[in-house]
Amino acid sequence: MKKIPEDWIRIKTIESHAAGEPLRVIVEGYPEIKGKTILEKRRYVKENLDNFRKILMFEPRGHADMYGALLVEPEREDSDIGVIFMHNEGYSTMCGHGIIAMTKVLLDMGIIEKNGDSVELKIDTPAGLVISRTERKNGRVDKISFVNVPSFVYLKDGKTEVEGLGSVEYDIAFGGAFYAFVDANKLGLELNPEEYNKIIEFGKKIKNKIASEVKIEHPFSEDLGFLYGTIFVGKAKNPENHSRNVCVFAEGEVDRSPTGTGVSARASIHYFKGDIKLGEELKIESIIGTVFSVKPLREVKFGDFKAIIPEVSAKAYITGESEFFLDPDDPLKEGFIFR
Repeated sequence: MKKIPEDWIRIKTIESHAAGEPLRVIVEGYPEIKGKTILEKRRYVKENLDNFRKILMFEPRGHADMYGALLVEPEREDSDIGVIFMHNEGYSTMCGHGIIAMTKVLLDMGIIEKNGDSVELKIDTPAGLVISRTERKNGRVDKISFVNVPSFVYLKDGKTEVEGLGSVEYDIAFGGAFYAFVDANKLGLELNPEEYNKIIEFGKKIKNKIASEVKIEHPFSEDLGFLYGTIFVGKAKNPENHSRNVCVFAEGEVDRSPTGTGVSARASIHYFKGDIKLGEELKIESIIGTVFSVKPLREVKFGDFKAIIPEVSAKAYITGESEFFLDPDDPLKEGFIFR
């Protein structure tokens, strides 16, 4: 096999998933990323290096539901690493399944070396500091938990008229990103793979309508003040679990996991409604039946909001390593996408 030309861009990644949702961890190949804070780095990448996101998320190297994590230098002196999350539309503010999967990748692939059966990682995200904890079994990462950013209810008992759907009731809550929560049963929506396209259609319509009507402001950062997705809530298929979450985010992506930031926001809704107490765990299913566990650890004040600090737990798996090339003569070098 002939060698790849030296002037071609090469990008190395490690592939993984948490509860079925993919995570492509980008470990080599990006140009220098400027900025002191993670939000500044996110802004720089968005404004100057967005072609790299398209290369890795879009076809032919990715697909419409690909998700990525770009490893960057942390902003805090005592943090282990920083991360910028990406998808088919742009850049997330936080990602729970991403934290879980990248913890597995960082430790089991030796990107970060820490000894002991119990390991803690401090990870700087655009939404703030997230602490990931894991237990090892036979030297490998097993169950992973992360302590998320303050999560809170932003708007209760909202209602809007959506074309083709009629009156839609919703709550908005933050768990690292802002979501509109909608009762799937009231829309006649079954939260299973057979209704995948219908879920996307409904989710996009609802998100776009609410976003056009409700001004969302994060207590401390303008960059975080936007509606990220719609989460449909339904009955669990497994009676051992509390309920089912199906999240439609970005440009019609459907999360295969229960959504780590989504279950964090869900926990804040249930806590402040009095449905659960501190330390009480909820097991929430995804569209494919995989499970994240979440519990509120403590109550805090976050700006003008009462919030909780949630802990989310699950497992993750490594699926491969990739090295991608960018042929400068390829007319489709920056990819394309269908949705």
